[in-house]
Amino acid sequence: MKLIHDRVGSGPPLVLIHGIGSRRGVWKPVMSLLSAERDVLAVDLPGFGESAVLASEKPTVEALARAVAEWWGELGVVRPHVAGNSLGGGIALELARMGVVASATALSPVGFWSAGEARYGRTVLRVTHFSATHFGPQLQRIVQSAAGRQATIGLMYGRPAKRDGAEAAEDLLQLARAPGWDATLPMSREYVFRDGGELRAPVTIGWGTRDRLLIPRQAERARALLPRARHVPLPGCGHIPMSDDPEGIAALLLAGSSA
Repeated sequence: MKLIHDRVGSGPPLVLIHGIGSRRGVWKPVMSLLSAERDVLAVDLPGFGESAVLASEKPTVEALARAVAEWWGELGVVRPHVAGNSLGGGIALELARMGVVASATALSPVGFWSAGEARYGRTVLRVTHFSATHFGPQLQRIVQSAAGRQATIGLMYGRPAKRDGAEAAEDLLQLARAPGWDATLPMSREYVFRDGGELRAPVTIGWGTRDRLLIPRQAERARALLPRARHVPLPGCGHIPMSDDPEGIAALLLAGSSA
């Protein structure tokens, strides 16, 4: 499957997978920090960013994992390291279950929620999508200032002022346009992580201490279900931690992909 991606650097391949409603550009704060030591591929998931929707099947977490593995196979990439955030974190873990990756790093991955927490997350995401769709131009102006980002995207970021204003505006634009949103949201909410013993690669789990979408209580469930994984708190980081602490996240991804 053809997926739109950015590729920079040299070294062992490292595939970066964004969350629902997001796009490959969310990894920009860490790309240059990784590229000196890794062949970095940041991909737009099916139905998000510039990639076409997944037409052959429902966009479950498992189906998206298969699509990503098919894409890198077509590029000639073999057993890359992978890292994902949110939905992308769940995809990374499923790729480890498939046995097709050298390692998997998941930042605040989906699937470790209670039923109530899943409903809360879906509600927050629906409100965010509604706002981006109906008030996009106004929000795109507001996020140009640090105070505006604090007021509008503070739920997703621990340090929203550090997110570049132009990139934040593009995030909102791409969220509003995402053709895969309606089909993917219910599929991601239904995903529950299971059978950690089936994972066939070294795993690192990072969780922002200021994550207000998938609250840090879920990190404790991840620790219980994946006792052999490396579990790392991300101080001061929110749900999307890459711009909150670029140096720290890059170091985590490099360490996680050194296995």
